[in-house]
Amino acid sequence: MISTDENQIKLYYSSETSIGKQTYAFVVSSEKKVLGIDISKTKVPGSHWVDIADALGIEIQKLINRNHPDFIKEYGDKKIDLEQNDWLLILEKHPETLAFPVVIMGHRIIPIHSPSDFVKYMDPDSTNQENPD
Repeated sequence: MISTDENQIKLYYSSETSIGKQTYAFVVSSEKKVLGIDISKTKVPGSHWVDIADALGIEIQKLINRNHPDFIKEYGDKKIDLEQNDWLLILEKHPETLAFPVVIMGHRIIPIHSPSDFVKYMDPDSTNQENPD
C-alpha cells in the first residue's frame, strides 16, 4: 500500500515526457511538501501501480500510452493483449510510456492529463487561485 500524508503531495511522473516535466513544475510551486517520484530514475514497485490503478478504477494497461513511439517501436501499433504482470514490466522497462502523471494528496489519487489540471485540486489557500469546486 502506498503511504499517504495530508501535508505532502506525492507525484509519480516521468521527466522524459513534457507533461511530466510541466506537471512537476506546477506541483513544486504549491506550498505543500512535495515528493516527486521520477519513474525514469526511480523504480516503482508493481504493487504501487496496482494500488494506483485500483484507486483510479482502471486496468494497469490504461496507465500506458500505447501511442508513445517507444511503445510502438517495441510492441507495434496493433492491439496487444498482455497479462497484468507484463503491463507492469512495460512501465518498469519503459517509464516514458506512462500515460499521465499521478498525484496523491492524502487519500486522493488524481490522474493529471494536462499540467494545469493540478491547480483545480489545490486548496484555495495553497495557491493564489480559487478552487473551482
